[in-house]
Amino acid sequence: MEDEGSFESMVEAVRAFHEKHDFKNTGGEELAYRIALMTEELGEISACVTKGKTRQQLAEECADLLILLVGTALAADFDLKQAFWEKMQRINGRTARMINGRIRVSEFK
Repeated sequence: MEDEGSFESMVEAVRAFHEKHDFKNTGGEELAYRIALMTEELGEISACVTKGKTRQQLAEECADLLILLVGTALAADFDLKQAFWEKMQRINGRTARMINGRIRVSEFK
């Protein structure tokens, strides 16, 4: 097995999962469906935080969301690693503001 710590090995694991279950031909890579699944996972992450669930439960739900994000990049045929670094470069140039007592780093227009 590849280095379990590398992003590339994570992508390959998700790719293998998609192939194992034939997501391409069974609706599993349809983007609207994937957005619904990501929304569901965000709700589960929220429940972990608001209902005081364990750190392990939160980690598992975050992993579910990451798997869905990687799978969405595969389904939509874009390089998530490249998109990540391009976005990080852009947001690192932004200024931060305090809004309602919390830091916000966004494009303020």
